[in-house]
Amino acid sequence: MAENNTVEEAIKAAKEEEAKVKAEKAEEEAVEEETTSEEAEAEETEAEEAEAEEAEEADAEGKIPEGRDKFFKKKSKKDKKDEMIEELNDKVKRQMAEFDNFRKRTEKEKSQMYEIGAKSIVEKILPIIDNFERGLATATDKADPFVDGMDKIYKQLVSSLEINALGEDFDPNFHNAVMHVEDEEAGENVIVEVFQKGYTYKDTVVRHSMVKVAN
Repeated sequence: MAENNTVEEAIKAAKEEEAKVKAEKAEEEAVEEETTSEEAEAEETEAEEAEAEEAEEADAEGKIPEGRDKFFKKKSKKDKKDEMIEELNDKVKRQMAEFDNFRKRTEKEKSQMYEIGAKSIVEKILPIIDNFERGLATATDKADPFVDGMDKIYKQLVSSLEINALGEDFDPNFHNAVMHVEDEEAGENVIVEVFQKGYTYKDTVVRHSMVKVAN
């Protein structure tokens, strides 16, 4: 009976020892697994940090890191819809520019046509102005109210059109020299006599002044 108890106690002690060993082994494996997991996480973190640093360096140098080039190539490729929108915008801008040029050109042509027409009218009036001048030159009684009235009308008519010539320096853009004379009292290249008055309309010469130039 005593022997049986001893055997049972020995078996029980052996089982407890085995269970203890298994528990310690399981605990060691858990600790080892936890350490391995932490090491893997640390390696993964280091890899991510290295990749981030590589990406920053590549961005600074204007390069695309390996493995990301396909992504960027896909992004850089334009969508057909975007291309169509850009094409339409470009066409609209070109048409607007062409219309603006056409408008400016038309306004300039209209202005030139108006000036040409007005110049033609002034040219037709010039013989009448010349006759006014000749008639006033032959009038004997300057105090006559009729003569005085005609003189005022004549001056008003030519005031905005007449080219200043007498006593002015000769300018081929406005004057037509038909005679030269030596005159010590007059300056060089100065107009001393006007044979026929010249007229302008705005910046256009309708008729050059016919003049005599000194020296």
